[in-house]
Amino acid sequence: MTATADREAAASNELMPLAEYLGSVLRRLRALPPLDLDLTQAHGNVLAADVVAPHPFPAFDQAAIDGYAARWEDLAGAGRIGSHPSFGQFENTARTVRLNVVGDMGAAHWRPVRITPGTCFSVAAGAPLPIGADVVVPVHWTDQGMAAVEILHAPKRGSGVRRAGEEFAVGQLLAAAGSYVTPPMVAVFAAAGIGHVLVRPSPRVVVVATGDELVDVGRPSQPGQVVDANSHALTAAAVEAGALAYRIGICDDDPEGLRGLLEDQTLRADLIITTGGTGTGPGDMLRRVLSRPGPSRGTVEFTDVALCPGTSLGFGTVGGEEVPVVCLPGEPGAALIGFEVLARPVIQLLAGAEPVFRPGVKAHLLETVSSPGGLREFRPAHVAERRGGGYTVQPLAGGPYTLSGLAEANGLLVLGERVTTAAAGSTVDVLLLDRRR
Repeated sequence: MTATADREAAASNELMPLAEYLGSVLRRLRALPPLDLDLTQAHGNVLAADVVAPHPFPAFDQAAIDGYAARWEDLAGAGRIGSHPSFGQFENTARTVRLNVVGDMGAAHWRPVRITPGTCFSVAAGAPLPIGADVVVPVHWTDQGMAAVEILHAPKRGSGVRRAGEEFAVGQLLAAAGSYVTPPMVAVFAAAGIGHVLVRPSPRVVVVATGDELVDVGRPSQPGQVVDANSHALTAAAVEAGALAYRIGICDDDPEGLRGLLEDQTLRADLIITTGGTGTGPGDMLRRVLSRPGPSRGTVEFTDVALCPGTSLGFGTVGGEEVPVVCLPGEPGAALIGFEVLARPVIQLLAGAEPVFRPGVKAHLLETVSSPGGLREFRPAHVAERRGGGYTVQPLAGGPYTLSGLAEANGLLVLGERVTTAAAGSTVDVLLLDRRR
C-alpha cells in the first residue's frame, strides 16, 4: 500500500479532531504553583499576578537633559527678531536673554532649592528640578556661561523637564498576569521600586527517545539503526518554548527498564516528553508499556488524531506524583510537528503563559498545494509581510520531507480536514514560528 493510500485509509477511520483532542488534554492541566522571585531570577518566567506601580516614575520633577533650569517667563523673548507693525522685521540679529547662574545641580543633588526671577541653575540630566523652574534650556542653545549665561533660543514651556509620575503613576498596571518577564520589564519594575515579583517557575521538561534501533549522533546509521535526532531537537524546542529541558537520551525497548526510567524522572520533571513507540506495530513497546495501569503508576492514553504528519499521540501521567507525559511519534518531522501542536501548548500552560498557542495570521498562498483529506495538515512554510500589508506564504517541503522543510520554515501552513487542494492565490491559515533568522 502506498503512503497516499495509507493516509487515506487512516483518514477514513474514526480519528479524533485535533481541536477536540487538544481541549481534552489542556483541560486536565493546571499552571505550576507560583514563586516569589528576585527580579534578575524572574527574567524569562511568566507573571502569576498583575504588577502595579507602588511608586510614581519619575519619583520627582527632574531635568531630562543637560542644560540650564529656568523660568519660562524669563526666556520668552529669546531668539525673536525685532519688528514694527509699519516696517516689519528690522533687526539683523536675534535677541538673547542673560540669566545669572546661581548654582550647579547634579543627579545626586538632594537639597531643595528655589529659583528666582532672572536666575537659573546649571543642571545635569536626572537632577531634581529647582522649585519654580518649568523649562531646561539645552546647553547648545546657550553660550555655556558659568557665572552668567546667554540664552540664544527659548524652548517651549515644559521642554527638557520630566514631571513626577509622567511615565507611570502610583497604581498603574505595569504588566498583566500571563506576561513573560522581559529585560525592559525588569527595568520598569526596578524603577517603580519593585524588587520581587510573583511568577510561575519555568517547567522542568525531560526528553526521552525510545527504540532498540536508535543510535546516538556522531555516526551515520546502518541498516537496522536510526540516528536519534529527535531527543536533541525536542530538547532544543522545549528550551525555545521557555522550559528548563533535560535530554535523557536513548532508552531501549525493555518494558521494565522503560517504566523504571520514566518513574525515576518524575522526581525532577514537571513534564516528560517521549518520542517513538506510539504506533501499534510489533516494535512499539512504549505504547504497550504505558497503556497498562499499575499501582501509583498513572496511565497514558494513546489517541489517533486527525493530524498530518503523525496521527498517533499519547498523553497521561506517570509515577506517584502523576507527572504529565506527552508521547510523540518517532519520525523526526512528525515529532516536531507533534511538539508544536501538543507539547508546546502544554509547556506554555504549565508556565502560566497566555495565550498557549502560536500566533496565527491569514496569508496569500503563492503556490498550489494538495493535502490528505480528513486530516489537519501542518506544512512547513516561509511567511513574508507584504509591502502593502498582510502576508504571503510559500509552502516548503512537507510529507516525508517535513524535517528538511522545517529547517527552513518560519511558519506552518495549516490546511483543514476538508481541504484536499489549496489553490495559489487563496487565503490560508498560518502559524508564525517566530524563528530568529
